[in-house]
Amino acid sequence: MRILSIETSCDETAMALVDAKGGIKNPRFKLIKNLVASQIEVHKPFGGVVPNLAKREHLKNLPILFDQILKANRYKLKADLIAVTVGPGLEPALWTGINFARDLYRELKTNNKKLTTKLIGVNHLEGHLYSSKLEGTKKLEFPAAALIISGGHTILLSVKNMASWKKIGETVDDAVGECYDKTARLLNLSYPGGPEIEKLAKDGDPNAIQFPRPMIHQKNYDFSFSGLKTSVLYFFRENKNEEFVKKYKLSKKPDKISKADIAASFQQAVFDVLTAKTLRAVKKIKAKSLIIGGGVAANRSLQKEFKKKIKKENLKLNLFVPSPKFCTDNAAIIAAAGYVSFLKNKKRSLKAQANLNL
Repeated sequence: MRILSIETSCDETAMALVDAKGGIKNPRFKLIKNLVASQIEVHKPFGGVVPNLAKREHLKNLPILFDQILKANRYKLKADLIAVTVGPGLEPALWTGINFARDLYRELKTNNKKLTTKLIGVNHLEGHLYSSKLEGTKKLEFPAAALIISGGHTILLSVKNMASWKKIGETVDDAVGECYDKTARLLNLSYPGGPEIEKLAKDGDPNAIQFPRPMIHQKNYDFSFSGLKTSVLYFFRENKNEEFVKKYKLSKKPDKISKADIAASFQQAVFDVLTAKTLRAVKKIKAKSLIIGGGVAANRSLQKEFKKKIKKENLKLNLFVPSPKFCTDNAAIIAAAGYVSFLKNKKRSLKAQANLNL
């Protein structure tokens, strides 16, 4: 099956042409073209994504990407399936992709009354769940645990097979990616904040400051990052007296704490929560595989932390993390999710669903 996929959920305009086969039990994908038009430079001056600017850029970029797709297909669109993100995301941005897909499908239908191509809506989060299937030959064994971490979501899943999963935990407030971005602003780092904090943290001491690890000891699998973000804010505001040193259990004098130390200590607090909660879930469901997807999964330091903890706890666990290009928003993951959705006959309304969840 050849799939044309379209992704405009936030600030990346993306389109891909993907061949899929293997069925639900063992889906396999071959990328013909995977294009992303980044909007980072457009939104950087504002320190975050501006919805109307994102919409404007999507409207400009979609025809350009489609022309490149047609070139890859010798100017003939041969697709069995058109898959487009319907949520979650920014509503103005989502509508640009949906309307483009609708118009394209309508035009194809007009030119060919016997058209067999199908058009379906896709859940962006399912794309992150299936992203690790886009590359590599390592077999995904079940049951599995899946952690989806991005700017808008922190979700933990128990995965029975490629077509069946259950949400067992999620953030009760801020998503981990959002916490990264807000902390980056406090440190006067540029947008997007996640990669900047990871880069700065490499020169810092992760044990310099003992920031809180929200909900780490609770027996559930939910997350909370709002308190951690607030603690970093208070760290900047409070008087650096003796009580301050005791409160944060500083390993050095306050005037010796660098921005790199703050970044590293913040990041270590995030890592401790994510690994503790996730590996606790792994043991509970007796998972054979752990899937990590979403923009924050591109953090190499986090990947190393998971590998270290898995080894330390002597867990027989296959770790699946896609390469960075498939962690961040792209259309190839929408093709993967579209393929499984089509095989499951899962039909979603072709309208923007900003708060769509798993």
